[in-house]
Amino acid sequence: QEQLVESGGGLVQAGGSLRLSCTTSGSIYTIVSWGWYRQAPGKQRELVARMTSVGTTDKADSVKGRFTISIDDAKETMWLQMNSLKPEDTAIYYCYVYSAHRGREYWGQGTQVTVSS
Repeated sequence: QEQLVESGGGLVQAGGSLRLSCTTSGSIYTIVSWGWYRQAPGKQRELVARMTSVGTTDKADSVKGRFTISIDDAKETMWLQMNSLKPEDTAIYYCYVYSAHRGREYWGQGTQVTVSS
């Protein structure tokens, strides 16, 4: 079954760090775009960071200098290193890929990140 499996969320104090991972499971080929999105209670889902297969990246202004997205194509895994976390980073984080082979996007199940003040 083609799916994304996330892990790494949890509860952390402000200023702390977490590392999220997202692994493709099944035959998801020709991924041209990887990304992380988040959704806080009562808010719309928003982009956190994304990377294309040619290496271009894009990040929300609110996470620049604190969050880093990285990808290991061989392991079919993406990470989001989150440093200097703030209470406003509290949200459910979703990973995302777009497969040019299938012409469709895939989403992870979401992982909760809670930052206490």
